[in-house]
Amino acid sequence: MKTITAEELKARIDAGEQLNIVDVREPHEHADFNIGGTLYPLGRILSMDVDELESLKDQEVIFYCRSGNRSGQACMFAETMGFTNVINLTGGMLNWREKFGV
Repeated sequence: MKTITAEELKARIDAGEQLNIVDVREPHEHADFNIGGTLYPLGRILSMDVDELESLKDQEVIFYCRSGNRSGQACMFAETMGFTNVINLTGGMLNWREKFGV
């Protein structure tokens, strides 16, 4: 599993790159603060409910959560399901907020 820092991801977002960013937190966490990722809670991934993500199997997918733990699990699980280029946001939204605020 590869990782990306908040600074690296923000630079790519600011550069206007088309990114596949997936938020694996719960809906209330996503509603509080998010960076534009598609909400796809970890529970759905762990139950192999990944139909909506299937088209991304051969593309880069960046997962994030609150601290980097759940998104790390999502990355590992996605890899076992055949995803070839998954990336975990180091430190998650806690680190993002520390670096850039809300």
